[in-house]
Amino acid sequence: MNNFRAWMLMGLLTVLLVLIGNLISGRSGALLFFIIALGMNFFGYFFSDRIAISMTGAKPLAEHEAPELYDVIRNLSLRAGLPMPRVYHTPSPQPNAFATGRNPANSAVAVTDGLMQILNRTEIEGVLAHELAHIKNRDVLVGTIAATLAGAITLIANMLQWGLIFGMGRDDEEGDSGILGLAGTLLMIIVAPLAATLIQLAISRTREFQADASGARIAGQPDGLANALLKLERAASRVPMQVNPAASHLFIVNPLSGEAFARLFSTHPPIAERVRKLQQIRL
Repeated sequence: MNNFRAWMLMGLLTVLLVLIGNLISGRSGALLFFIIALGMNFFGYFFSDRIAISMTGAKPLAEHEAPELYDVIRNLSLRAGLPMPRVYHTPSPQPNAFATGRNPANSAVAVTDGLMQILNRTEIEGVLAHELAHIKNRDVLVGTIAATLAGAITLIANMLQWGLIFGMGRDDEEGDSGILGLAGTLLMIIVAPLAATLIQLAISRTREFQADASGARIAGQPDGLANALLKLERAASRVPMQVNPAASHLFIVNPLSGEAFARLFSTHPPIAERVRKLQQIRL
């Protein structure tokens, strides 16, 4: 099902880019943006994990550097029936974590430096079980592709904005086609970042509830994750984190939750609601 959602997501974004390319420069623009969309979809599918890791600044973490963390992930992976994922750490004092990869065999889990400092072992198990649940539910593919494509769309919009500043679409001799090109460029600049945000909103909220419930079953109890979420929410509001906004929905709690504007378009459901649902779970 999630593989279907991933292909549908890539298809919708391809149509969006082709339509805007047609507005900007007619058939040639539509063809150009179709080729760009194909490239984005290819790299988004096969290299989404590497792109997401790059967007978050995560680095490989060797087992001798964090043997207890590896022990927790290995035990939880066995319980979940998953292969051992690659392990990364994000050099940030904000406690947080995320999972990425197109399937369980090509998956990775990343934790921030701050996560290991404020959580006890039971809470860490809850957080990591949640991330492994994302892998087991196979929704990391959708989330990671969304992060990759959202970032690419935003980048294209920024490039068009600079092109407009330096004269794109201002040729008076083009007549109506020049006006349409200018309108298409403006549409892309305005609509593309909004579309990227809506994509994240659409795929993130329900999958977090599902991963919470699945993670509680993998960990064997919901209290560790519930307590961890409360701690992570408080810390995220106080400790800033430098991360590409296009990848913010990958994390277990919104890493940008301390920013007022980010809260208006939060890709995560309220922590209080997540905790309430966890407390209702009976294993």
